[in-house]
Amino acid sequence: MAFTQPPLPFDKNALEPYGMKAETFDYHYGKHHKAYVDNLNKLTEGTELADKSLEEVIQISFKDPSKTGIFNNAAQVWNHTFFWNSLKPGGGGAPTGNLATRIEKDFGSFDKFKEEFSNAAATQFGSGWAWLIDDGGTLKVIKTPNAENPLAHGKKALLTLDVWEHAYYIDFRNARPAFIQNFLDKLVNWDFVAENLATA
Repeated sequence: MAFTQPPLPFDKNALEPYGMKAETFDYHYGKHHKAYVDNLNKLTEGTELADKSLEEVIQISFKDPSKTGIFNNAAQVWNHTFFWNSLKPGGGGAPTGNLATRIEKDFGSFDKFKEEFSNAAATQFGSGWAWLIDDGGTLKVIKTPNAENPLAHGKKALLTLDVWEHAYYIDFRNARPAFIQNFLDKLVNWDFVAENLATA
């Protein structure tokens, strides 16, 4: 059973009015994400991991230093799919309902959450990810280096932002803070976050 690359949840042109060009997706989805899928299939072909779910491969390979290459590619396949679903045309702004209540309870205010999330994304040195997670019933912001993700640590991911430079260089050059601000203001798919929270 080969691992496959899920389709983007929107047309590659759909985010152009909201700060992300189709060219970004030609490279980020069409080349980077695809390469992780292709590499994962090559690395797992003929092994006991070939018939496991992507989530199982991540959890097994994270605990085994001899499988670092498999982990890096498997986690990046999962991370990118999760990131695409964290975006939507005309998203951003503030969440509503139970999600808004939980954010206010655990962070003190939505503005405080934005501050913590922006800081995590801006201060992740080099490549990595910023996450909103449910950690045993408490919402928290964390950052992870390279391919690492909450799933590897048994935590429930709710939202992510890719801060690898290739995620924003076409649209924002080296201005990572502008990319983060644009994500929060115009792109966050709060419906996806709420769905993840409901299954936490």
